[in-house]
Amino acid sequence: MPEPLTLTVSLRGTREVRDNYQLYRLTGLLDAFSEPTFRKVVSKYIEEGPSHVILDLSNIDFVDSSGLGALVQLVKKAQSVDGSLQIVTNARVTQTVKLVRLEQFLSLQPSVEAALEKIKQP
Repeated sequence: MPEPLTLTVSLRGTREVRDNYQLYRLTGLLDAFSEPTFRKVVSKYIEEGPSHVILDLSNIDFVDSSGLGALVQLVKKAQSVDGSLQIVTNARVTQTVKLVRLEQFLSLQPSVEAALEKIKQP
């Protein structure tokens, strides 16, 4: 059962914990305003585990450079605890990520199912 996750007025979502991963479905804006809370909350959950994380950003309206910075930090955080972070994206998020050439590092996926396949592979 997904638990509601209210990060800021402009960024909301749910968190689901499964056997070996946690899934966040987020809506709204991942920007300078919401980034500190987003990064702190997700980072804490990565520490608690499971360490494999899927961020479903397919319903995100906007990501700015501070949001991208948070995503990079969260990937590094997951990797530091032998986990991974997959990002389910939409055209707007993909375009922003490609502008800064981070599409390989950030493991962009077209769907939650595709992200799950990446987690299952060693």
